[in-house]
Amino acid sequence: MERRLYPNKLARMYLAAIEDVMGSNGVAAILRLAKLGDLVGNYPPDNFDCEFSFEDFAGVNQAIQEMYGAHGARGLCLRAGRTTLRRAITDGGLMADLPGPAFRLLPVWARVKVGLATLAETLARLSDQVSHVEEDGEKLAFVVEECPECWARSSDGPICFGNTGMLQEAVHWLSEGEEFSVIETECMARGDYACTFVISRELAEHAAEDLDAVQPGDDPARG
Repeated sequence: MERRLYPNKLARMYLAAIEDVMGSNGVAAILRLAKLGDLVGNYPPDNFDCEFSFEDFAGVNQAIQEMYGAHGARGLCLRAGRTTLRRAITDGGLMADLPGPAFRLLPVWARVKVGLATLAETLARLSDQVSHVEEDGEKLAFVVEECPECWARSSDGPICFGNTGMLQEAVHWLSEGEEFSVIETECMARGDYACTFVISRELAEHAAEDLDAVQPGDDPARG
């Protein structure tokens, strides 16, 4: 399988977001389980150079699932994904390519549509992640054809919870505080052609319920 690469800064932010929840001992345990012990206390550089492999990024997420189970991994990775995207916007200028002030005058759903397309283009430019946005009536599909989160992994169902969290936060930011349903309906780890995330125009009633699955300070290295 040909090697694919992800930006150092996004990988660094993702690991830092995991540390926010699990503590330094928790993230160290995850990295060691993923056979990435060299990253303990030594996260990737704080730049957008495309040097962090999809294989290692997927390995981190696989280790989280092995350590906490599917339900715990879902909560942790959703939270980490949301935090990563938020920091990438505020500290990394990830959405700086959006149109000017007129963009904020667009209706909410139009902002979401334009913003997600911009996000897909930006990630494609910064990394080897290949993605695009499709529209189907009252829904949008964010389609990832080269996915760093489930790269070379296998599963009976969708497992890209970090990407789901990133898209939840992107939609939250683009809509200025509203929560829309974001569901991964297809996953390459399951054998699907691409990882597809469906964003519904209806507001999500329980968008954050999975974030309580893992609480800050949970630490597998304790006890």
